Amino acid sequence: MDALTKLNVLGLVLSAVLLAMACVKADRVRAWRTSVNPSAPDLPDSAFVAARVLFLTLAGIGVYTAVHGFGVSDDVSWSDDELTSAVRQASDDLDGYTFQADDSGPLSFTDYESLIKDKVTEDGGGDAPGYGVTVEPADGNTDDTASFTVTADGADNAFCTHIERTRSKKDDYTPPGIAGGEGTLTYLGYRISVSEREGEC
Repeated sequence: MDALTKLNVLGLVLSAVLLAMACVKADRVRAWRTSVNPSAPDLPDSAFVAARVLFLTLAGIGVYTAVHGFGVSDDVSWSDDELTSAVRQASDDLDGYTFQADDSGPLSFTDYESLIKDKVTEDGGGDAPGYGVTVEPADGNTDDTASFTVTADGADNAFCTHIERTRSKKDDYTPPGIAGGEGTLTYLGYRISVSEREGEC
């Protein structure tokens, strides 16, 4: 439970206390005051009415603030369900993803990290914020096979996303107009397969 959610819960508890105080009968309060200080002047009924109105007003404000606070809390943090749905959708979307290598070479495992993060954030949907996703590479990753632990702010669960890169000749690309000539430039095609499982890598 994050700090904002705890604050909202505290607000509801305090509102409940105020409502309980507003329901206390005047005779009980008078009897208590007399037992504590017998010489204390008697309180008029109007004082109890004013106190009840004040307590009810404060309780209403507390409930209103807490309800809106829960909405804000949901908008700034991920839930377990949101992360689960986003990771699975991102894995499905990226499975079979193809690309061509330029002069800098094919995608490396550091590129996969940002690819996964962007896709999970994009697939968050609902009330999930557009930030807060963390993708940590596992030890021993290579450019051909790599695993990443995906977590998000507010969510208690984690997922291990695994990527394998294979050469895909059918996805090679040769720019038009220079095919067959000397020094023909062909961008090599690659394809990645993606799987995920719950838990850290």
